[in-house]
Amino acid sequence: MAFNRTIKFCCTVLATAFFSFGLAQGQPPQATPTNAPPVKAERDGSHDFDFVIGNWKAHVRRLPDRLNGSNAWIEYDGISNHHKILDSNSNFEEFEVNNPEKRLHIKAQTLRLYNPESHQWSIYLIDVNKGVLSLPPMVGQFDGNRGEFYDQEDYKGRAILVRYVWLNISPRSARMEQSFSPDGGKSWEVNWICELSRD
Repeated sequence: MAFNRTIKFCCTVLATAFFSFGLAQGQPPQATPTNAPPVKAERDGSHDFDFVIGNWKAHVRRLPDRLNGSNAWIEYDGISNHHKILDSNSNFEEFEVNNPEKRLHIKAQTLRLYNPESHQWSIYLIDVNKGVLSLPPMVGQFDGNRGEFYDQEDYKGRAILVRYVWLNISPRSARMEQSFSPDGGKSWEVNWICELSRD
């Protein structure tokens, strides 16, 4: 089955990531001065994406012409299904939406990994058909019911910041927005809005 092949692919990606993480652990710990102020305990965010596990209906608004002052949005409908991997907090999304009128189709996969040392999530886009894993990942964390994740990418020859924001989280709904910033985060243009819902 396609999902079993997808899970095997994710397990391979996870094994590679965990092996690489293990190699980096050989550095000796840094000494802490005895007069240093107490360090505030970091929040455990390992269950932040538990809300999304399961099957959802997805409604997407997408702005194809980006960073150009466009307001011509295209809408899609479909599914967004999320599964935990190997009894861990890591999770995998299968996403597929369509616009029948314009004969447009988007299929995507997402892998999310939690780092207990940095207390941050890394989000990788995956193309299982091409065997490609997006690098670098989007990295970030939640503050309450709002999650923000960032990376830097090249878009049409310009360096931009990319931001994912998760919000409006409840047992039956959630919203994810993608934005681009061409000016180092001073301004943001939203170009992707995905609203999830379920009964």
